[in-house]
Amino acid sequence: MGSYLLLVCAAFAAGLINSVAGGGSFITFPALVFTGVPSIIANASSTLALFPGSFASAWAYRDDFKKSEGFPFRPMLIVSLAGGITGALLLLFTPQRTFDAVIPWLMLGAALLFTFGPRVSPILQRMFHIGPITLICIQALVAIYGGYFGGAIGIMMLAAWSLFGLKDIHVMNANKTLLGGSMNAVAVVLFVIARKIWWPQTLVMLVAGVIGSYAGARTAKSVNPRYVRNAITVVSLAITIAFFLRRH
Repeated sequence: MGSYLLLVCAAFAAGLINSVAGGGSFITFPALVFTGVPSIIANASSTLALFPGSFASAWAYRDDFKKSEGFPFRPMLIVSLAGGITGALLLLFTPQRTFDAVIPWLMLGAALLFTFGPRVSPILQRMFHIGPITLICIQALVAIYGGYFGGAIGIMMLAAWSLFGLKDIHVMNANKTLLGGSMNAVAVVLFVIARKIWWPQTLVMLVAGVIGSYAGARTAKSVNPRYVRNAITVVSLAITIAFFLRRH
């Protein structure tokens, strides 16, 4: 019961912060691993548990979900789906021992990107401006990574979109939740077919994650994302250190 309570709390918190600042997988994936779930199955189960929350957030953002001038939404959706499938297949063909070895490094890279991405993005925005073709190519790479692991994909998308010229954060968040949820949805189908889901843990997290995502999206405009991000930065770095120590 203690393990399930931890997973419920982790999923609710992850859904909440995903809709406000992103980084929810920093909580759900380690929670599953530390309760005894093998890392590849934990990654797949975490993805399934959180992806419905993306659509719950998108629904809560529906008033902000409007066409952005020049934003190639349909091609972005297509490459998000294709990339999610590719990344999921890469994960399924990765040996467990290999994945265990690279997980601390993936966690570290995602934690650093989550921490410093918003600071670097304005600098890059002053130096570069990308067109729709480059944006679609970047989205394809982000989607492959998202299907494979997925840490900090929201930061990656927002950074790329800012270089493209999008400025309305609520419109960006609405598109981010929908495209991120789409790439995870197709990955989840493959994980289910491959029987890489531990259902009892996943289902309780799924319900808690949806509730947290909707609640977070409803209150996002009244919450300062910086405070949430600072807390997640501390948590993600601490968990990353724990994963490195776990290898020894």
